[in-house]
Amino acid sequence: MQKLGILIILTGIIMGACTQKQEKDSLKGNPFLSEYQTQFKVPPFDEIKPKHYKPAFERAMEKHDEEIQEITGNPEAATFENTIEAMVYSGNLLEKVSYVFYGLNSANTSDTLQEIAKDVSPKLSSHRDEIMLNPKLFQRVKNVYEKRDQLDLNQEQSYLLEHLYKDFVRSGANLPEDEKQQLKEINKELSSLTLEFEQNELKETNDFKLVIEKKENLAGLPESVIQTAAETAAEEGHEGKWVFTTHKPSMLPFLTYAENRDLREKLYKAYLNRCNNDNQYDNKENLSKIVKLRVKKAHLLGYDTYADYRLETRMAKHPGNVMDLLNKLWDAALPVAKKEREQMQKIIDQEGKDFKLKSWDWWYYAEKLRKQKYNLDDSELRPYFKLDNVRQGAFDVATQLYGITFQELKGIPKPHSDARAWEVKESNGSHLGVLYMDFHPRASKNGGAWCGSYRSHYETRDGKEIHPIKTIVTNFTTPTENKPALLSLDEVETLFHEFGHALDGLFAENAYPETFVARDFVELPSQIMEHWATHPKVLKDYAKHYETGETIPDELIGKIEKSQYFNQGFANVEYLAASMLDMAYHTLSEPRDLQVMEFEKNYLDSIGLIEEIEPRYHSTYFSHITGGYDAGYYSYIWSAVLDNDAFQAFEEKGIYDQQTAKAFRKLLAKNGTADPMELFVEFRGREPEIDALLKNRGLK
Repeated sequence: MQKLGILIILTGIIMGACTQKQEKDSLKGNPFLSEYQTQFKVPPFDEIKPKHYKPAFERAMEKHDEEIQEITGNPEAATFENTIEAMVYSGNLLEKVSYVFYGLNSANTSDTLQEIAKDVSPKLSSHRDEIMLNPKLFQRVKNVYEKRDQLDLNQEQSYLLEHLYKDFVRSGANLPEDEKQQLKEINKELSSLTLEFEQNELKETNDFKLVIEKKENLAGLPESVIQTAAETAAEEGHEGKWVFTTHKPSMLPFLTYAENRDLREKLYKAYLNRCNNDNQYDNKENLSKIVKLRVKKAHLLGYDTYADYRLETRMAKHPGNVMDLLNKLWDAALPVAKKEREQMQKIIDQEGKDFKLKSWDWWYYAEKLRKQKYNLDDSELRPYFKLDNVRQGAFDVATQLYGITFQELKGIPKPHSDARAWEVKESNGSHLGVLYMDFHPRASKNGGAWCGSYRSHYETRDGKEIHPIKTIVTNFTTPTENKPALLSLDEVETLFHEFGHALDGLFAENAYPETFVARDFVELPSQIMEHWATHPKVLKDYAKHYETGETIPDELIGKIEKSQYFNQGFANVEYLAASMLDMAYHTLSEPRDLQVMEFEKNYLDSIGLIEEIEPRYHSTYFSHITGGYDAGYYSYIWSAVLDNDAFQAFEEKGIYDQQTAKAFRKLLAKNGTADPMELFVEFRGREPEIDALLKNRGLK
């Protein structure tokens, strides 16, 4: 359930009680407690201060309680309108505050916001439980659900009712009172532990600095990478030196080009050992407690494992179906990775080096192998991937597919000074939504890339359409004093990926502020956009040399095409290892204390992971499985089956075929309001097939 799910995922809640006078004073002039007077009613980020969150959460909670009490106290028989609609339209103020607070806590956090988050997280969990375990509310929902066949509901209403009822049951509404109390305590503790896990990861990532004092230790690095490191050093108070961090835009170029093997090892091991250093940021005990509590929660709710519980409402349905897919791909990818290892070891031997390939060598020798096989290296491509050109390329693809346009907004409130904003319009000029983009790393921003919301689409009860406000946040290569931000090919694909998520939200046509998106379907809209990113026709449109304006030459496009299978053994194995580790934790059938790193090692050894490849995430910084992808990291590959098959439909008729684009937009518009398999079949004319994925990844 998206809306109440947002309240638990965003983990926002009121603070402690205060006197009436304090309450009155704290609410005065609070930006959250009146209608936004901004363009397109975006949050007034420039007016919102940390002091506003506590009283806003408090008032929002009180109002939500009042709305629920009004539903349960209604003397009339329960109907879809007075119970289901009333419930899904409740809590709007709490959602309004939560969107801003948790959006900024991820993209522009501070010690103050993190302390607020620590306090409010368990309280929101308790608040949600009070709603979902309210017997009077559940009884009214159940009464409507049991007479659903007699009601004249449309498709979206039927789907909403069915999944809202299931959400109550899966939240423990049928449990006896003593077990409800146990569940509340588990949820409260989980909320605190998962937040602490993620905060520890951010702090540990920001803490490490590889400071290089001797220029000879920079041998092999491109000048642009060296310049960025010098600027980072100056910012960190190391003038005249060079600093590299475990943020990927800094780390990966170093691992790819630096000739100093010892420093590659030092930097990579710092990345791998985040939150596993037995210090104040250590996450081993946190994760052990999280996994143990999740098993207990699953058992309380009548499931054998936590994965059984989580997968019930997804396309996969059961852990066995997930593992069938992962094992099939593992068996195809591991031999490819071993072959890549042999090819790189051969280069090492030919160079007369006396060592065996290690994990911190992989990027360095993979780059040499790519040059050897395809005469292609990352530094040759970057000049054609100026950030603004790539971003405009993604916009142009959307315009050609769907007719929408993007107009940059100046002077509009922004979540951070680095962010930019665009109004998105339909082809007829009507307003569709607002899109923020925030591209570069900083200490206040979580790592990785994501697409979030400051408001989701819905219609008010009187039929007024509320337009979405989406935000794309990334950690891309930064510009330097004399060069704009020049992206790697991986960053190019990431931009298109997150833009696909944004389109999914912008195209939503749900009537109600409540949707149910299957986790293993959610990556289809994003991953399909990656196919356009490197399509020759699209590259010709946006890949222009940042100095000369020259279009990327056919020779380079040809190299990109020929190298599309390059390093796919590594890419698939590191991802699959993490996905399978996630499932290993969440298919435990008994709650027990884990020695996390021992559990991880034993499991990865059991599936035959080669020592030269690390899983994409080690347990202590695997924030996907504490931040919503628990028993769900497999979703990217499940969705990859869908996106490869779906893009094949475009290839069959033309990548800008209007009929196909119209059908795919219809799928996006209904996402979360209809069965995902039915949506895919309606678009494709059949259920998804795996052949396109295997072919496109060079695994067949």
